[in-house]
Order: sequence, then structure tokens, then C-alpha cells
Amino acid sequence: MNEDKTVQRKIEHIDLCINSEVEYSKSAGFEKYEFKHNAVTSISYEKLDLSRLFLDKKIDFPFIISSMTGGANESLNINKKLAEVAACLNIPIGAGSQRHVLESNTYDESFSVLRKIAPNVPIFSNLGISEVISLYNSNQLNITNKLVELLESDAFYIHLNTAQELFQVEGNKDFSNLLESIAELVNTIKIPVFIKEVGNGIDYNAAKQLLELGVKGIDVAGSGGTNWQLIEMKRSGIINEEFLEWGLPTTYCVKEVNKLKTEYDFFIIASGGIKSGIDIAKSFALGADFAASANIILKSIINSGVDLTVKNIKDWFDDVKRVMFLTNANRIEDLRNDKLIKIGELY
Repeated sequence: MNEDKTVQRKIEHIDLCINSEVEYSKSAGFEKYEFKHNAVTSISYEKLDLSRLFLDKKIDFPFIISSMTGGANESLNINKKLAEVAACLNIPIGAGSQRHVLESNTYDESFSVLRKIAPNVPIFSNLGISEVISLYNSNQLNITNKLVELLESDAFYIHLNTAQELFQVEGNKDFSNLLESIAELVNTIKIPVFIKEVGNGIDYNAAKQLLELGVKGIDVAGSGGTNWQLIEMKRSGIINEEFLEWGLPTTYCVKEVNKLKTEYDFFIIASGGIKSGIDIAKSFALGADFAASANIILKSIINSGVDLTVKNIKDWFDDVKRVMFLTNANRIEDLRNDKLIKIGELY
């Protein structure tokens, strides 16, 4: 019964993401900033290189295809195409929640296909915090190694989705032992643990608590992109207007979490409303090491196919390089050196 409910929920999530308006009305905040033009740039555009080492693998672009789906028939074809994009661009990819793998092996292929098609890229396993807490409470966290083995994954995402769970008909509303369960998982598996929100954002204080546990990456997943409490409200048929726009904007989260770089060695991933190369460049300037997108990539795959999706992401990073050229930034890290200005300061 649990298996059937999980599969049906995933099918409904995919349908709503593709066919319904499920984004925040409020902005991720990128339009609040402008790059400072440098009239005396000394950059050779053709020599700009965006490749880097990530999780002991060389990747071509600092961009992650964010966690989306798995555990349903519809997921297999989608994940095949997402893996093709990841392999073609040589970029990391996150699996959707692997909760279903804990319940059944029926749809294991919808996850394992990622490694089969993209054998050389970093891949993230993924499990929701509710499942992590449940496994912790029953002393079964060792089972998460099964999720890692299925994908031969390089890192493990725990997604924090408290607002989604709060408004989900079947949702969990008991998050006791949240931090304790994360700490135990960090000590249980042999690969780095990353934490991601799903659209409500991670601020300085939350990030600091997570980094103290040994977490190696924070995907802030701020508001401005897909609105998961709205998705769950649409599933239930009950719209709570007071909480429709709940969440912290992506730009705020990146700026705040970046302050922790002086104390901890970790990756910052900007996601939530990333829709262009300029957004990506601004996220780097605010402190992110990587950018990530989910729903816009999903829609591109469904509506336009693999080749055009690959082209679109390449176009985004051509724009990142144009920003670097026009701001005199030899490296992505150089974008953090006073390259941005708030719009209000220009007038």
C-alpha cells in the first residue's frame, strides 16, 4: 500500500510540475543586482575555462541538474534523458528521492539508469529528511548504503522539505531528532553528505548547525522557483493563501551562507529560481560555488528534448563567460570581488 501511494504521489508531482503553474510569485532576488561594467578589462575571452574538480571528478561546468524524480514508470524515461544531458555536458546530476528503493525494488531501474548512461559524472543519492529520521529512530540508517550502491553515487543529498510535508495530505509533521539523524547519517556512509532545501531556503543559522555536524555542502534552494507547498495545496484542493509565499529568497540565502566560508570548508550551491546565465553569474558573485536547476530543465527535456536542453545550458554558460569578460574576472571566484551592485545604488 505504501508503495502504491508513493508511486501515485510521484506521478502527481511530475504532472503538476510540467502542466501547472507552481512557481513562487515572489522573486529569487537576482533582478535586485547589476554587474559593474569594467571598461578596461584585460581578459582573453577564448581562454576562460569553467571546468573544475568536484568530488574527485573533473566536470566541464559548475552546474548541477538538481534532484527531480524516480520510482515510477514515468520517471525512467525522464531520467534517461536527464542522464544524457549530464553525460553530454559532463556535469553532476542528483537523483530524485530514493524513498521508493526502501519500499520496493520495482522501480530501481528508474534510478540506476543515471549511472548507466552517465558513467563518469558525479551523481547524488537523495533521501528526504522524514525518511532519514524514521531510519534513525528505528536504528536502520545502514540501509542507506543500498541507495549509494544502486547509483554508485559520489555524494548524498538529504532534502529538507518541512513546508512541503506540512501541507502534504500524507505528510509527516514530526521532525524530532532532525539534527541527530543527520549527524548519524554523516557517520554512517562513506561519501560526503550535502543538504538541500526544496524551495524555502537555508539561512546562516541553519547552515551553521548543519556544518557543525560534518555536512560538506549546502544547496540553499531558496524561494523564487518551484513552490512545493503550492504543489501540495493543489493536490489536496485546499489553498492556504497565508503560506503560499513562505520562504527565503535564493539571493539572500547565498549571501548569508557564504559568510560561513571563513569558518568551514564546504560547497555552496545556489538553486531556486535559476533561469538564465546571468542568474548563474550573479549567484557566483554572491558566493555560490555551483548553480543548480530542476523544473526549468524538466520542462525543457519534456518539451524540447535532450539536444536543445544541452544547447540551452551551454548558452547559459556562454553568458557567464561574457559576464566574466566584461567584469575583468579570470576565474569564477573573481566574480566575488566587488563585481555586483544593488540596483538602488545606481540611481
